[in-house]
Amino acid sequence: MLFNTKNPFRILGLAVLLSGAMISAVHAEDDDDNERVAPARNALWQTECGACHVAFPPRLLPAESWRAVMSGLDKHFGSDASLDPAAAREIGSFLEKNAGREKHKTTGKPLLRITETRWFKREHDEVPARTWNNPKVKSAANCAACHTQAESGNYSEHNIRIPK
Repeated sequence: MLFNTKNPFRILGLAVLLSGAMISAVHAEDDDDNERVAPARNALWQTECGACHVAFPPRLLPAESWRAVMSGLDKHFGSDASLDPAAAREIGSFLEKNAGREKHKTTGKPLLRITETRWFKREHDEVPARTWNNPKVKSAANCAACHTQAESGNYSEHNIRIPK
């Protein structure tokens, strides 16, 4: 029998166990409370994308956004980030497989910038404009400027150091 109503400690123990499991499940999905983004691994993605910027965790954009980003690598935010077709297929497939499930778009077009997502804006709403304009930060897309462990997928507020 799962519930023994004659033993209140058993019921209390089960309640604690279930609430702990529910809290863990919520934290795993909620970037507000658990800033550690589970690291998705792909050596080619890490090498190619990480050569110019933090290799952004795929779950920060939905698959349709990653498809759009990958289809425009020849004009990737002002740079030519073209890849050979095999590399582009591998990275594109990896990004789509590990993409976020939430639709981030508010218009008919997919968002191409993580910094334009509701999540990003909500998480960074207290950051003053002078921080983004700091020459050591340069832009909101430079996660590693403030998130000291961004390279490993850890965006915890405990590891933030705003450059002076």
